Amino acid sequence: MLYLRLFWEFFKTGLFAIGGGMATIPFLYDISDATGWFTHNDLANMIAVSESTPGPIGVNMATYVGFITGMNGNGTVGAILGAVIATLGLITPCILVILVIAAILKSFRDNAHVNHAFYGLRPASTGLIAAAGLSVMVANLFQEGMTGLAVINWKGWILATVLWLLTNKIQKTKGLHPIVFIGLAAVAGILFSM
Repeated sequence: MLYLRLFWEFFKTGLFAIGGGMATIPFLYDISDATGWFTHNDLANMIAVSESTPGPIGVNMATYVGFITGMNGNGTVGAILGAVIATLGLITPCILVILVIAAILKSFRDNAHVNHAFYGLRPASTGLIAAAGLSVMVANLFQEGMTGLAVINWKGWILATVLWLLTNKIQKTKGLHPIVFIGLAAVAGILFSM
């Protein structure tokens, strides 16, 4: 039953997350709230790991969530099965849509309604990505305090300020490749967690 639910949750995510992997993040928050498989704090950590590893973030997140969910009480075999099922759940809608579109693409290639529909999806995907970015920012810059109120995460603010200075104000580091900053942020995260 767990694996069926895992597939279904990620199938819905893959079906409606238009705009790439970052657009899956609001859906992952919903999965967290609905299932309790992981917390919002766990999600922030998963995003950091998924952004640092090769591959699309949505697929990385599905694989990771499936792995940790499948491992709970089921051991390594359950973890691997959970990872595969969640990943299949996420990519199945894309495969189905691509197959359908490929079959009828020629007849709709010049259809004005189709062009308008895709044009209308742009703001929706932009909104989903902006919401995901804002959620990640809030999760990293604020923490829930003992009273339940948001408390400033000083480590997050310091890291964000240093990264902003390095990427925008300091000429020597301004033009460095983004992978350098991802690596530096990973090292800072390891050091801050010790």
